[in-house]
Amino acid sequence: MKNQPLHKRMGFALQGLGAAFRMESSFRLQCLAALLVLLVLAWCQPAMIWWALLLLNCGMVLAAELFNTALENLIDHLHPALHPSIKIVKDCAAAAVLILSISALCVFVAFLLENVAC
Repeated sequence: MKNQPLHKRMGFALQGLGAAFRMESSFRLQCLAALLVLLVLAWCQPAMIWWALLLLNCGMVLAAELFNTALENLIDHLHPALHPSIKIVKDCAAAAVLILSISALCVFVAFLLENVAC
C-alpha cells in the first residue's frame, strides 16, 4: 500500500474517520464539542490567537482519540483475551485522550473568561 496516489490516501483517511465516527461514541461526542467550539468562535469572533489555540486543541483531542481507537482495535484483533499488560496499554492511551481533553477544556475556559462579553 506504499506510494499510493494522494486521492487514494485521502480516501483511506476518510474511511478511518468514518469508521471512528460510526464505532466510537467518544469520537462522536468530541466531534460535537469541536463543532460547538467552532460555533462559539464564529459568534464571538475573538483574536486569531484564540482561533489557533482552540482549533489546535480540538484537532489534538480528535487525533488522540483516533490513535486510541486504532490502538484498541489492533490490540483486540491481535490479542482478544484480557491481559494485564494490554490493559495498561489501553488505559494509557485512554489517559492520553483524557489529558488532552482536560487541557483543551482549560484553554476553552480561559477563552471564555477573557471573552465573557463576546
